[in-house]
Amino acid sequence: MKEITWDEFEQVELRVGTIVEAEVFPEARKPAYKIAADFGPEIGIKRSSAQITDLYKPEELIGRQIVGVVNFPAKRIGPVQSEFLVCGFYREDRAVVLAVPERPVQNGAKLG
Repeated sequence: MKEITWDEFEQVELRVGTIVEAEVFPEARKPAYKIAADFGPEIGIKRSSAQITDLYKPEELIGRQIVGVVNFPAKRIGPVQSEFLVCGFYREDRAVVLAVPERPVQNGAKLG
């Protein structure tokens, strides 16, 4: 495992957002959803795709708070412009469990 400095860690914008849209992404090569999350007034709503279909249904995601990296460059994934990375943990079966705050916090709150 590569060690990083505190300064390098502080450059990663890990922020809390609330999912406001979630739908099946039929064009994706692997099962995925297209999602939009509100990261508060400073950052706004950002869109992404996420391979989280094993454990979550789109309708269950609406209103959930998640953790996302919001300062990666945008990346085109098929017809979707991915503007943030949804954070999660892989289980042994490769299903993704979302990284979420333990209690509600304001949208845009930074992990630190």
